[in-house]
Amino acid sequence: MNFAFSEEQDFLRETARRFLSDKAPSERVRELMDDEAGYDAALWAEMAAMGWHGMAIPEAFGGAGFTFLELSVLLEEMGRSLLPAPFLASVVLAANTLLAAGSDEQKKRVLPGIASGETIATLALTEPNGRWDADGVEATARQDGDGWVLEGTKSFVLDGHVADMLIVAARDADGLALFLVPAEASGLTVTPLETMDQTRRMAEVRLDGVAVGADDRLAVGGWDVLERVLEIAAVALALEQVGGAQAALEMAVAYAKERMQFGRPIGSFQAIKHKCADMLVATESAKSAAYYAAWAVSEGNDEVPIVSHLAKSYCSEAYFHTAAENIQIHGGIGFTWEHDAHLYFKRAKSSELLFGDPTHHRALLADRIGI
Repeated sequence: MNFAFSEEQDFLRETARRFLSDKAPSERVRELMDDEAGYDAALWAEMAAMGWHGMAIPEAFGGAGFTFLELSVLLEEMGRSLLPAPFLASVVLAANTLLAAGSDEQKKRVLPGIASGETIATLALTEPNGRWDADGVEATARQDGDGWVLEGTKSFVLDGHVADMLIVAARDADGLALFLVPAEASGLTVTPLETMDQTRRMAEVRLDGVAVGADDRLAVGGWDVLERVLEIAAVALALEQVGGAQAALEMAVAYAKERMQFGRPIGSFQAIKHKCADMLVATESAKSAAYYAAWAVSEGNDEVPIVSHLAKSYCSEAYFHTAAENIQIHGGIGFTWEHDAHLYFKRAKSSELLFGDPTHHRALLADRIGI
């Protein structure tokens, strides 16, 4: 196994980092935090033109046909820059749900729009109970003629307020099923939620007698499909967390070198050295876990059900630790609104809980390995 990224993947990283540094600097991120949509439509279109949205979507459905490894490079750089955009929702969650559960007709109907950036899609799975398991899905779908009528409430829907298409998990007579629901559907109400992390938006989705056609029920249902999608999403989020942890580490080290106390840089004091060293170990270990999991997803390896939970649990804690220590090293200024340290801390906390907290993933990991 080659543990290094290829020259093409390294070039993709360099290109993405320069692009995001230029187009989504901290000042722009803060502006988008106050924006109603929460993302820059022009930037979204530029990313699509560069082929980012369709990177890992097969060519048959309008994508570029690359692997999850190429996508992982972009995800890490987006986490590094705290990019506010519906990329995780549309390109990871929705696209992979369609690839796993959609018919060819359904894939051809929706995936090209996701790949081109013209369609923003998301997965509406969790409900007010906040659970990330099969029993947490209580929304219902009853057959009405040739179609279906959906009832229920979905919470914490990533970028639901800007989505053109929602994939809704609901229970019908046969069990857990997935349905394509356009944003303009009658009876669909989407309400943005106030969240601690303003760089990542969520919404509540109410389904009050939402009617969809027979061809809007995805070809494959059941929790097994959603479980596979959530495993991929957990790895994608772990990669974002690695990017954020690396940024927080670099921010802390740079400040430790320039901040003077008692006539010397604070980085020369043993306590600060130890903090920075621990942050480095946590970040590098998180990279190892996330990169291996990304490789496993890319290869369709049987280890994905194990390493996805390992990566998400470890990277969640590594990012939160690094973001918190970054604030401590900065001292008083690290707690201010004007400094960027709190932005990484909030993203670290929200990412820790998204798709289930570390305890949830450790429990799943224990089940997978039989303990």
